[in-house]
Amino acid sequence: MKITVSKDQMLESLQQVQTVVSTRTTLPILSNVLLRASGETLELTTTDLDVGIQRKISADVAKPGATSLPARRLFSIFRELPAGEAEIEVDEKNTASIRCGSSFFKIMGLPAEEFPPLPKFDGGKHFKIAQATLRDMFRKTAYAISNDETRYVLNGAFMQFKADKLTMVATDGRRLALVEQDLEFPKANEVEGILPTKAVNELMHLLGDKGEVHVVVTENQMAFEMQVASAPVPAPAAAAGKEEKGKEEKPKCDSPNLMIVSKLIEGNYPNYRQVIPSECKERVTLERESLLVALRRASLLCTEKSNSVKLQFTKNNLAVIAKSPDVGEARESVTINYKGKEVAVAFNPEYLMDPLRNMDNDEVHLELIDELSPGVLKVNAPFLYVLMPMRMS
Repeated sequence: MKITVSKDQMLESLQQVQTVVSTRTTLPILSNVLLRASGETLELTTTDLDVGIQRKISADVAKPGATSLPARRLFSIFRELPAGEAEIEVDEKNTASIRCGSSFFKIMGLPAEEFPPLPKFDGGKHFKIAQATLRDMFRKTAYAISNDETRYVLNGAFMQFKADKLTMVATDGRRLALVEQDLEFPKANEVEGILPTKAVNELMHLLGDKGEVHVVVTENQMAFEMQVASAPVPAPAAAAGKEEKGKEEKPKCDSPNLMIVSKLIEGNYPNYRQVIPSECKERVTLERESLLVALRRASLLCTEKSNSVKLQFTKNNLAVIAKSPDVGEARESVTINYKGKEVAVAFNPEYLMDPLRNMDNDEVHLELIDELSPGVLKVNAPFLYVLMPMRMS
């Protein structure tokens, strides 16, 4: 294999794919990135057998071929190379020579045939959704995913494509975040699955502001294909004093150049609808930023033993109180529009701040029944957040 690639494009692509590479693995090949060159394209693929990422970039392919090289070491090399074009040449023993400017590196690789192939998605259900929309849905739910490995079905985001809607849910048993998005698809395509936390985190980093993402779902796998903007390719040196215009990088076409595939978590997701309260006795409208600031200040006095803040609602006032016997007390007062009866409820401050940090709305609505019942946070959008209260001392 012999190719020439832009140093910047290669560095950006390695940065995107190396995140799934495990530092501790019993299979050396899983520490590598698969490089496959053909036509005018270089394909970079990494996997940890649960999540895989594939990125395509343009390359000058003098000799097509494939190899696998240590991903993190290759990233470190390209990070330090001078700007410009880099040449990669691989011999029959999978030894790669890398030249760029006055720099030269030689690193040992492993045969491409040993690299585990990414799964096929024949017969999968297909959906299209805006990248920005899907990223926003993950942002509004991902913080509620459980990290308790004994409840493995909660270690991911539940995605349900049903009744012309994508519903996304995350819960750890103490709080639940739910967001919905209208989406047109045939009834025959209705499907659901639990996407693991690692894949959710990768998607939140890689989904962009523009363009669509093509989602393919099979019984035990999910794939996300999208077009992402590439780092600019430097124009060749001007020939005979003439500037070559239009040589800045532009994608050759709108076909996907980034794909993320992930196994789905096996098992049945719990009936999340039954934990959403069907009634509310008091509904308070609050400024999101003011509430977040008050919670952040009060939480400074929380400890592991006293990890709760009390919200005390009186006429046109909210008092946010944190007390810790061995540390002290914090009290914040927020002016609100409230005419209901006096009510107090305690919550874990971090759990209450999580959705507030991940929303853009100016106002939120807090629905309460009593101090022992879950509180529900809503906005003027198809989103809700259910939070179990804490015992007030």
